[in-house]
Amino acid sequence: MKKILIIISIALSVGALRAQPGTISLNLDAGYTFHDKVNFDAFYTDVQAAFRYGGGIEYFADFNKSITLKYHRMDTYFPLYRNSGVQINPSNDNKGSVNYILLGGNTYLSPDPDAKINPYGGLGLGVGIIGANDNTATKFAWDARLGVKIKTASVVSLKLEAYMQSIISTFGSDVWYGYYGGAYVVPDYATLWQFGFSGIVCFDFKR
Repeated sequence: MKKILIIISIALSVGALRAQPGTISLNLDAGYTFHDKVNFDAFYTDVQAAFRYGGGIEYFADFNKSITLKYHRMDTYFPLYRNSGVQINPSNDNKGSVNYILLGGNTYLSPDPDAKINPYGGLGLGVGIIGANDNTATKFAWDARLGVKIKTASVVSLKLEAYMQSIISTFGSDVWYGYYGGAYVVPDYATLWQFGFSGIVCFDFKR
């Protein structure tokens, strides 16, 4: 199912690119993602801050609306602790990665299509892939971003962006008891919230 979602996302993006003329932007970005603590039932992990890199394709159907497909990766560490604060995995055995494949869109706010400085905001949905100790887990993911695009006289432009990205996963379950004694099993959710900043080099090509 997860592989099907990725294939559908790519197919929709390719279909949009072929549907009508517009600008295609090839984006290469690098940034920094801050650490985040993720709570489980009896444990927690502190996903370490790390350098993030990746790239994507952005298609402009209009001068202020775009569709994006992108991939991002950060290599990081996942120390695992008991709630008492005692680390239970070896320090040399907690390296892993956090990856995102996201399909979304941006809205640019300037009414002038030739504006040199153009603020924007965007949302994306897709999958997050967490890898650790030669194992991977693929879960639902999303992101939100705010930034500004700075155009130059050439096909190269620059974006400065702040982003929030998240991976959501069920982890175990809890039992709740109703007023009349009935028991209800509900899932627990472990959520990774990641905030960071990035700089993006864009190569804009007219079709």
